[in-house]
Parts: sequence; structure tokens; C-alpha cells
Amino acid sequence: MRIDPYSLELFISVVEEGSIARAASRSHIAPSALSRRIADLEAAIGVALLIRSPSGVQLTEAGQHAYASARSIHGQLESMAREVQSLSGQIAGVVRLHANASAIVGFLPERLTLFKARYPLVRIALTEQISDEVMRACLDDRADVGISASTKTPAGLDSWRFADDPLMVVMPPAHELAQAEGLSFAEVVRFPLVALQAGGSLDQTMKEHAEAARVPLEVSVTVNSFDAQCRMVEAGLGIGIVPTSAASAFAGSRNFVRVPLRESWGSGRRLYVHAPRKSTRLKAVQALIDILVDDKG
Repeated sequence: MRIDPYSLELFISVVEEGSIARAASRSHIAPSALSRRIADLEAAIGVALLIRSPSGVQLTEAGQHAYASARSIHGQLESMAREVQSLSGQIAGVVRLHANASAIVGFLPERLTLFKARYPLVRIALTEQISDEVMRACLDDRADVGISASTKTPAGLDSWRFADDPLMVVMPPAHELAQAEGLSFAEVVRFPLVALQAGGSLDQTMKEHAEAARVPLEVSVTVNSFDAQCRMVEAGLGIGIVPTSAASAFAGSRNFVRVPLRESWGSGRRLYVHAPRKSTRLKAVQALIDILVDDKG
């Protein structure tokens, strides 16, 4: 039986994407070639791993066991390669960075450009996730470094300040609140809202404060990205509460007015860098942490 690591990596991608076509795009391989790889893997193991249908793929019972083992083996191989590279004296290898959307939109492009200039032999494997999932990935050792808006550091993680990213209220220029210099949460929730994905840190924060104030949230539409949120606001479907980073990126034109949210939890919003607590870290991981937490870059 011959099973190569690349086939396992492709199998993992197919399961995570739920589609051979999407996995092929993610892995930069032709769908037909990926499909052959999976078929060869099934032939080598001697059992079907996937149920294929026009809508995508699902794991068989055997496939569920194979997926768990494949992830474990793939992680061990990655760890081995990175540890050996670290021992070579060079700062090289792959660093798994998980970050929330506001970090990616507002801060990471410049920091990662600086990092790549200093450490050209290091590849950053960047994954966008909501803050809770970022923390979970760090705790599960699926991420070497994470960036989130979570203010609580669980046991087993180290955390450092990354960037301040206070909340803004964005709205069309003709909106009733557009002339305000600052807005309270109570003033904002009097109007229909364009909300961001359920489960994210901003969604949770808004729901918690609405519940504490015993005021309902009138959500006109829910979207999954800051750019979509700002487009809906621009179209007049409601007003939105977004981080300053997202407001600068997607609501900077004359079609928007941006007003600070004058609540301690809004003006004091901050992003943090997290990493699994270890006695020693790989050189590439520590180098990335140093770049991220250094205000001067």
C-alpha cells in the first residue's frame, strides 16, 4: 500500500470544501487530476471514502475515520518539517496564521509585507475565521498564531496587544443620524440594522448589549462580509456597526458617513495576537509574533 502525503492533503481539502471543484481551486490543481488522486487513494486503502453527488461530496463511515487520521498525519508531517527547518539555523518553513476579518482587512497586508521582506523563506498559510474559531484553532494547535477580538485569554495561550480597532456607525449621508459627532448604542438601535454574520465577536457583542439594555435589534438583512455590509448600507437597507478598519476599507467614499460609537466596548475595541503557550517556539513563528506585536513594525 502506497499513500503519499499530497493525496492526503488533497483529501483533507475535499472534505473541508465539500466539493472536488472547490478543493481543486483551493489546491491549484485541475478537478480531473484531483479526482484521480482521490480515486487512487480509495484504491490504495481498498474502500470508498466519499459519496459523490452533483451537489458535492460526503464522507462515508470509513471516510470519517480516514479524515481524522489524515488530519493527524498531515499535522505531524508539517510539524516535523518545520522543526527540522528551524534546527537548520535558517528562519524558514510554514507558519499557520488564523485571523478574523477586521485584522485581515485593516492591518495584516502591511505587516505581512514587512514580514516577507525580512523573512523571504517563510510561507504564511493564512486562514480567515471568526474570533472564537481563531482561539479554538490556537488551543487545538491547528494554528501557530491567531489574531482575534477576544478579550479573554484561555489557559494554554499567550496573548499580546495587536491593534486598536474601535467601532464606527456607517450610514448614508441623508440618514437622520448623519450629523451626529458620536452615537450611543441606544440611539443606533432605534433604526434598522445591516448585521454581520451570526456567531462572530461583533455579532455576539451587539446581542449581549442589546439584551442588557432590554432593547430589540431590528435587523433588516444579515451578510457575511464587511464589504457586503457596507454595500447594503450604501443601498439604504439600514445602518451598520463596523470596525474602523472595515469602515476605512469599504465605507470611505462620499456615499457614507462614519460616526464613532460612543460606548466603552466600542471605542475600546482591540485586536490581540494569540499563540499556543510553549517553552520554545519555532523561529519562524516567533519572528511573526515579533513583527505583529511591534508597533513600529
